[in-house]
Amino acid sequence: MSLFSKKSGERPEDIHYEGSAVLRMLSYLKPHVKTVAVCLLLVLVLTGLELYRPILTGDAIDRYIAGEYAPGEAVEARFRGLLLAAGLYLGTLAISFFCNNRLMILLQRTGQRIVYEMRRELFEHVESLSMRFFDLTPVGKIVTRVTNDVEAVNELYANILVKLFRNVVKIIGLAVVMLALDVRMALLSFVMVPLVTVLTVITRMLALRANREMRTRLTELNTFLSEHLSGMKIIQIFNREERKFQEFAARSNAHYRASFRAMMVNAVFRPFIVLTGVVAMAIVIAAGSHGVLEGTVSFGTMYIFLQYIRTFFEPIQDLAEQLSTLQSAVASAEKIFTLLDEKPLLHDPETPVEPEEIHGRIEFKHVWFAYDNENFILRDVSFVIEPGQRVAFVGATGAGKSSILNLIGRYYDVQKGEILIDGINIKDLSRERLRRAIGQVQQDVFIFTGDIRSNIRLREEDITDMDIRDASRRVNADRFINRLPGGYGERVTERGSTFSAGQRQLLSFARTLAFHPDILILDEATANIDTETEQWIQEALETMMTGRTTIMVAHRLSTVQHADKIIVMHKGRICESGTHQELLEQGGIYQKLYQLQLA
Repeated sequence: MSLFSKKSGERPEDIHYEGSAVLRMLSYLKPHVKTVAVCLLLVLVLTGLELYRPILTGDAIDRYIAGEYAPGEAVEARFRGLLLAAGLYLGTLAISFFCNNRLMILLQRTGQRIVYEMRRELFEHVESLSMRFFDLTPVGKIVTRVTNDVEAVNELYANILVKLFRNVVKIIGLAVVMLALDVRMALLSFVMVPLVTVLTVITRMLALRANREMRTRLTELNTFLSEHLSGMKIIQIFNREERKFQEFAARSNAHYRASFRAMMVNAVFRPFIVLTGVVAMAIVIAAGSHGVLEGTVSFGTMYIFLQYIRTFFEPIQDLAEQLSTLQSAVASAEKIFTLLDEKPLLHDPETPVEPEEIHGRIEFKHVWFAYDNENFILRDVSFVIEPGQRVAFVGATGAGKSSILNLIGRYYDVQKGEILIDGINIKDLSRERLRRAIGQVQQDVFIFTGDIRSNIRLREEDITDMDIRDASRRVNADRFINRLPGGYGERVTERGSTFSAGQRQLLSFARTLAFHPDILILDEATANIDTETEQWIQEALETMMTGRTTIMVAHRLSTVQHADKIIVMHKGRICESGTHQELLEQGGIYQKLYQLQLA
């Protein structure tokens, strides 16, 4: 179910993932099942060697130190035995080193591959979502999902899962060996296990709650930071630095408190585990000493139990910490899967129509449209634009002009009616084919970090350097590009802040023309043009519009007077239509708008 079909007022970020996040995370291991099997085998070998080393040492104590030998062979035999035991001990250490090294390499490689695929899946999915999703979801939240949350999940694959398995195997192995050596001492050692188990369960519940809150606060902090860095100029213009700093400090403090609570869960739990370990060791020492004095327990067995009991509670302690990390990863995974499960509102047909060429005839048939399915922006809109025509939409703010442009590119779907291009319903075309035919120039030009060449090409390999230069020349962009030190290789900062509004607009013209669109959409394309480049802009527009169906939206009526047809919008409806002169003669809304701009 789409997030937008939830209760009214509920935003995507407010909805928790419903389902088994752990099982879903484990599904990402399926392509790496062989590697996982090797890792588990290595874990078993490492655990077995770790359990064997105290037994080896204890056996050496009983046989070569505390054991009885004939007087003539005592020293030599014991020395040879100790050397053999030492050699075996070193051998186990060498094997453990090799296995552990291999294990870490496999885990890190597998974890990074999974995270790489997850990031790709996330970004690809985000690209498929409709504009409605981006209308409702802050950019900072999406960035947090793709970066911070994915990194938290990486810890699960790279460390936690295998360590959890290793510690569980170690606990079971220790228990089995201890029971095999001495049942009475083993049972005495296990006295504190129920208490540790209860503490672990309680800690797990508290950690889950704490980590969820911490991740939520981090998302809120990133969202606030992303938004206000983008709007820093407005903050400084209105002298709101101190106020915004206070808001940031409040969110940062909320994240600090949430992180502190998550830390305190482990900080309080860890000393209890240490204490239980000390109590258990004291019990073993008391019982073992009594058994040694009575001769029922050997020195070697006593040594083995002391070593085991010292390490017995370490995996339990590690389990608690790993469960905390697991909960953090699960909390992040829930947010990731919530985003991945967001269904695109727009879908391509199973067998789309693929016209060889698009002539540019556009028809709206009784179109009704609302962004929220309730408050209609367009009401029963019908019109026809013939191929090669230049049509302008004018009207007051909120009349529905920009909505028409969004619908032609199918960034949203209509609730009622249909939109046809060359007689084909745009829903029967693939979005890729539809948008390839449309070139759109917006008022606010977005320039990507890189160079001028990459900003025109936009990674379209079919567009050659010759095509870029030709498009730039035809729209007059080459006039300022050639004056730059680096020419087409000139580095561009984020949003192209080093260029004027007119220069950025010329770059957008070159970008649009390089893709050879059949239909041209101009959304307030000349609204922020400086006088220096105004003449270049007008010449570029004429070049771009020649031979193409052109749709213009403009507030300045002087820029659309030469359009073949002007459509006047008012409260979501078409109220007037005609040429500039015809509309003036009608004496309606257009004439009033024109007179207001002349005043």
